Order: sequence, then structure tokens, then C-alpha cells
Amino acid sequence: MKILFVHQNFPGQFRHLAPRLAALGHEVVALGVNRTQPQLPGVRHVYHAPAIAKGHAAAPHALEEYAAKLARGESAARAMQALARGGFEPDVVFAHPGWGEALFARDQFPRARHLMYAEYYYGAAGGDIGFDPEFSSRDQPTERMRTRIKNTHLLQAMESSDAGLSPTQFQCAQHPGWFRERIRVVHDGIDTARFRPDPAAAVTLRAADVVLRAGDEVVTFVARELEPYRGYHIFMRALPRLLALRPGARVVVVGGDGVSYGAAPPAGRRWKQIFLDEVGAGLDLRRVHFVGRVPHEVLTQLLQVSAAHVYLTYPFVLSWSLLEAMSIGCLVIGSRTAPLQEVVQDGRNGLLVDFFDPQALADTVADALKTRAQHAAMRQAARDSIVARYDLQGICLPALVDFVVRG
Repeated sequence: MKILFVHQNFPGQFRHLAPRLAALGHEVVALGVNRTQPQLPGVRHVYHAPAIAKGHAAAPHALEEYAAKLARGESAARAMQALARGGFEPDVVFAHPGWGEALFARDQFPRARHLMYAEYYYGAAGGDIGFDPEFSSRDQPTERMRTRIKNTHLLQAMESSDAGLSPTQFQCAQHPGWFRERIRVVHDGIDTARFRPDPAAAVTLRAADVVLRAGDEVVTFVARELEPYRGYHIFMRALPRLLALRPGARVVVVGGDGVSYGAAPPAGRRWKQIFLDEVGAGLDLRRVHFVGRVPHEVLTQLLQVSAAHVYLTYPFVLSWSLLEAMSIGCLVIGSRTAPLQEVVQDGRNGLLVDFFDPQALADTVADALKTRAQHAAMRQAARDSIVARYDLQGICLPALVDFVVRG
């Protein structure tokens, strides 16, 4: 078969699937924008360069956002036309529609089977919109209009797709009912052979001249960006009490200081600093280490030395880092929100607390550190649950190949 993957930041969620299909003898082409991403074996990488106009002062933000997606869709369509002129006519087009690249894919290849990575649809009941009153728009009618525009390109992609793929049941359930029946739920997969416990792991924090080892009181918090969608504000508000309760604990915070999801902070400020300033007077900053973004190998080692791993999220896309932490055997303390409740059974393979209760979070983490010798079974149950449901080689990758090749 000839298979075309479309993803602005390819490989993204296709990092394992695309090379596996190539290894099975299929001709695989990937269309993306970001040239800094790694080249995958057996995959022919092609790129397009959308021209996105900015600075339309009279345009509502949501309309300007859609115009950017339209520009990406048109640019991707031109790249697909070039592929067709070169003799590449795919049997399957598998697109992530999130940035607009899938808008005109069926028009370019009408005979292909079109698959959509159904990552998230905004505004469904029980989702992220309006979840956190502190950061929700008070102008609800305008917010609803913005959400509708935000979904427009996703609706167009659904209408032209033969089938969809979602990584979790929660993410699947956010989509409209008429499309959910076309969605198959298969996770991208966790390499459980790579993400596993290591009692000998150690991490050096050079800036603090500190070496952390398994058995130390290490609390970890990981997010792509330190922002409210991933509960950074709640975590920071829990830290003064946590550090007071556990004077020997160290906290390692991993993540950038930009924005991936939700609203930007006030002009000229960063969410990271806003909440650090809010609680900073009550923190012993010698024991709180902000390490920014780190290589995946270092992140793995941090999770291997973690005594308690905190993961908080709005009802939104579930992070790979949470499942990797569980595969490593971390003691996870998470938010009692729908994405986590699909994976974490409170008291069996992790601990859940109310998202909006920093004191309960601090107390739960402190107790977990105090009694960490008693949690070996919970750590093992965390790893066992990932191996049983999300193992890359044994479960997810065969199902993903089947989805693409057989439908």
C-alpha cells in the first residue's frame, strides 16, 4: 500500500506507526512543516511552508485563528498536488487535522481512504471549556462562539474522513455522536521495555550541585509548559504546605514557561513566574528545582528516582508523560478528572485528589512520602496496568497497523 501521513509536527503521534508500516513493506510518505523533527527510517519526508498572515487588527481572534488553519490547509493541498504530479497516489491518507492540514486532503486524493487522528474536540460536556472558573471567560456567549469557530476545521475533517482514531475513551467521547461511531480507540503506545523501574538511577542537578537517587524524597511535576491546563497553579499553591510537612523533600519541576493550551498570561508575564511569585515567600527555594525542558533520557531518570509524581490536568488530552511515569512504576498522585480516572484507580495503581484542593494535594503527597515503603504494590500495579493496556509492541502497535491496513 501507499500511505500518506499528514501532521504539522510529524512524526508526533505517528512516530512508531509510520516506520513500522514502512518495515512491513508499505510505501510511506510523511507531509509536515517542522523540519527540526527527526527523520524516521523507511519514511520519505516532504515539507510545506504555509504563509500565515498575522496582525489583522479588525479580525476577531477566533476568525484569525481559522484563517491560519485555512492557510495551512491550502499549503498542504499544494504539497499533495506536487506528490500526485510525481506519481504518488496514496491508498490511505492518515491526517492529524489539528492545525488545518487536512482541510482539502480528500479533494486532492478522492479515491484514497481518509483516516483522522481524532485527538480532541472542544466544548463537549465534561471537557476543558469552563472547567476552571479562575481562568474561564466571563463572557460565555462570546466564548461559545469562539469554541464553535475553533471546531470548524475539525468538523470539516470529520465530514471527509472514513474513520477516526482516538488514544483514549475520554478523548473519543468528546467528539459529536454522529462521528464517534467511526472512531476506534487505540493508544499511541508506551515502550514499557524502555520506561521501566531502575533502582540504580541517579540524576545530577548541576545548578544546585545535588545528586538525586532512588529512595530520596523526590517529588516530580512534569508538563510541556507550566500553565493552568496542567494544574501548575494548583501544584505551586500546594508546595508551601508540602515542604513544611516534609522538610527533607526536594521538588523537581519540568516544563517550559510558554503556553501550549488555554489562554496566554497577562501581557509581558509568564504563568511560571506568576504562580511562583504568588507563593514564593512561603517556599524554601533551595529545595525547589525548575529544570525547564530536559532530554527524554533525563526525564526518564528523573521519574525513576521519583518518590511521588504529581500529574494534574483539566479534562483534556492525557499526556504521554503520565503513562510513561506509570510504566516506570512511579507513585502517581493525580487529579480526579476524567482523563486520569480512565487510567488510575484510586488506591490501587495511584492516588487521586480533587483538582482544586491544594491542601489535599499537599497532604496526600506528604503522606505518600512518609509511608513510601508501603506503596511497592501500588507502584507495581501502576506498571502492570500500562503493560496490560498500553504496551507499544504487544498491544498498541499491532492494533494501529490493523487500523491503517484493514480499517
